[in-house]
Amino acid sequence: MSANIAEMEKRRSAARMGGGQARIDAQHARGKLTARERLEVLLDEGSFEETDLYVHHDCIDFGMESKQIPGDGVVTGSGTINGRLVYVYSQDFTVFGGSLSNRHAQKICKIMDTAMRVGAPVIGLNDSGGARIQEGVAALAGYAEVFQRNVLASGVVPQLSMIMGPCAGGAVYSPAMTDFIFMVKDSSYMFVTGPDVVKTVTNEVVTQEELGGAITHSTKTSVSDLALENDVEALLAARDFFDYLPLNNREAAPVRPSADPYDREEPSLDTIVPPNANQPYDMHEVLHKLLDEGDFFELQPSHAANVIIGFGRIEGQTVGIVANQPMVLAGVLDINSSKKAARFVRFCDAFNIPILTFEDVPGFLPGTDQEHNGIIKHGAKLLFAYAEATVPKITVITRKAYGGAYCVMSSKHLRGDLNYAWPTAEIAVMGAKGAVEIIFRGQDEEGMAAATKEYEDRFANPFVAASRGYIDEVIYPHSTRKRIALGLRKLRTKQLENPWKKHDNIPL
Repeated sequence: MSANIAEMEKRRSAARMGGGQARIDAQHARGKLTARERLEVLLDEGSFEETDLYVHHDCIDFGMESKQIPGDGVVTGSGTINGRLVYVYSQDFTVFGGSLSNRHAQKICKIMDTAMRVGAPVIGLNDSGGARIQEGVAALAGYAEVFQRNVLASGVVPQLSMIMGPCAGGAVYSPAMTDFIFMVKDSSYMFVTGPDVVKTVTNEVVTQEELGGAITHSTKTSVSDLALENDVEALLAARDFFDYLPLNNREAAPVRPSADPYDREEPSLDTIVPPNANQPYDMHEVLHKLLDEGDFFELQPSHAANVIIGFGRIEGQTVGIVANQPMVLAGVLDINSSKKAARFVRFCDAFNIPILTFEDVPGFLPGTDQEHNGIIKHGAKLLFAYAEATVPKITVITRKAYGGAYCVMSSKHLRGDLNYAWPTAEIAVMGAKGAVEIIFRGQDEEGMAAATKEYEDRFANPFVAASRGYIDEVIYPHSTRKRIALGLRKLRTKQLENPWKKHDNIPL
């Protein structure tokens, strides 16, 4: 028996060394952790249970039959994060550059299938050179199998992709279909075709970082939700983020005990909105004053910053936040912000997370660039997302709510459950100046000024909308937290279903 145990230990040790000490040292020299070290940071100490440790490829072409390393370039299994189950795979760049073979893909598919059966999230740590060229179409088939599972798991269990190194070619489509992507600055990148191919085809000269680095994808493309400084920071952020998410679409998000009173008043909110309607204020300040302990986990902070999205808690319960940001483009809705918010709203709805909307929106961004790039269809995505959402929806209008953008931002007409307004709210078709120029076209300057004053007195307030029942209550800003908390309590037993359908046809 002891000989058998010794043999098992020998095989385990060999598998845990991956591609060998030299390649591990090279990984460290690049400032990167190994696949197993990453799992040690991500998961609770001692919780990782590995599967398929001894699996190796079955390729016999190009001399591969003599190069078989247990594990075949990916570490798979399950563990816990703060005591909650999660399934993980971590690609090992020290083994064939983390390239995906058919067996490598089968390992990933196995843990995704298991996660779906038991209802637990999947976190993938990507660090791979792409499909294993020696296997040809078998490797491509492996990718397609993973893609299929990404699609089937979507909306059933949360999926988080951590890009910890290269992710190129067909490999990018698996993370792209997961719910969230975190990247690491200066050591991770994603692109369909690399700089060399780009130069050959288009004659453009571009670096990997410029083409598909963490900064590019977290600012310009919105492919990445966060760009973190290093492996450890990214993995610790994933641990924090995981605590906001439910395990699956049938379970509630975890409730974290909070000592923050539900009825805490914030007198500073009574004066946070400037008297000048053209003067901005920071919506982040509003959020931090209202959420439990001021904690807010923001996503895509550097992309389309005119809209803020992220997670917070009220009475320990996870809530999704969508808020206009007056500090950036006056909080206007444009193509990028509409897409950003729409995808987030759909995630919250899929996983039964209540949505809080903080509204200060002057409308949709005008201009030929926006129109020619499809603001109509992209803006409709956000409208569609809010309209189909059946989770509890609470909206607070802090200042401007103009035109179609008023309708879009979780208005009462899109089945908003509780729609509140601060006394500073202005709910109208458009701002006073624009409205008067249309209604009273041709009047002299004095007449226009008088008409503007009349319009402001009539419509630059929340009371017309409240008189029609479109606003449930005009509330004191300092009492906002209490009103939200009580609203969420009432809505815990909310029942609302959309008509049966195979699936909707959101304007993609």
